[in-house]
Amino acid sequence: MRLPTHFVAFLLGAFLLGPDAVAAACPQHFLGATEPTLTNPKLAPKTRQICYTEFAVLHSGLTRTPLWAAEHLTPRRAKGARALNRLNNFHADPNLPANERAELSDYFRSGFDRGHMAPAGDMTTPQGMDESFSLANMIPQNSENNRNLWESIERAVRDYSERHEIYVVTGPIFQGENLQALKGRVLVPTHIAKAIYDPQSNIVGAYLAPNQPGNDYRVISLTELQQLSGMDAFPQLPASVKQTATSLPVPQLRRSRGGGRSVSRPPAEERAPLPSPRPSTGGFVGDILDAIDQFGRRP
Repeated sequence: MRLPTHFVAFLLGAFLLGPDAVAAACPQHFLGATEPTLTNPKLAPKTRQICYTEFAVLHSGLTRTPLWAAEHLTPRRAKGARALNRLNNFHADPNLPANERAELSDYFRSGFDRGHMAPAGDMTTPQGMDESFSLANMIPQNSENNRNLWESIERAVRDYSERHEIYVVTGPIFQGENLQALKGRVLVPTHIAKAIYDPQSNIVGAYLAPNQPGNDYRVISLTELQQLSGMDAFPQLPASVKQTATSLPVPQLRRSRGGGRSVSRPPAEERAPLPSPRPSTGGFVGDILDAIDQFGRRP
């Protein structure tokens, strides 16, 4: 059985992690050694924090996706990441109970990519690279979004970290009544967000993008992100900082010679050529809608 080097940290007897957690199990990944917190208690059931070598996630057994992935990026780490070749090894996480985790079969012929929350491109070691391909770090992501806009956002943040030490928290948002679920098991986010904080330059804010084709995104404050997601990405920051969104690194979208978008082609096993699944009408989505507070707002 495959086991990562770093132990999976489970709180409250290794079974539940509530929104008011005790000291972070892997503080090196978090601003001020304090992990992101869930401000919506309806998200808390079946959550488990997993400490990996170079990032941490809070996994939900309801959505079978991470609710957040946290990273501490530095110039030294960015240099190491550029020197490491990508090696795909998608796998279900053996540290999660079978009834709470996503399986490779959930994504097979689903029409969605397996989209990283902590990017493989941020990893500096073979161990970190392998861990980044755990399905506990994945969401069902629209293929064009994953390969163009979102990849450009990830690259812009990574390039910025070549000169600045930053903290990053990435996660999905589930909004509305027409949520989809892969095979009735893995919930498909409607939006994706990436929060950034640069302690030296006071750069702060979050990218927010629909999980769909196109180049539309906007930069929002951490306060708005919390309202939309039910997650406080950086609990130690004062409210005045969270309420302000500064300019974030601008993603440079790749263009073809003809002037249109040029979408990079990922490895064959990551491609999803079939149409997206129809919205699920089963009990799974009903359970999720009961568990997730919609806050009466939409991105």
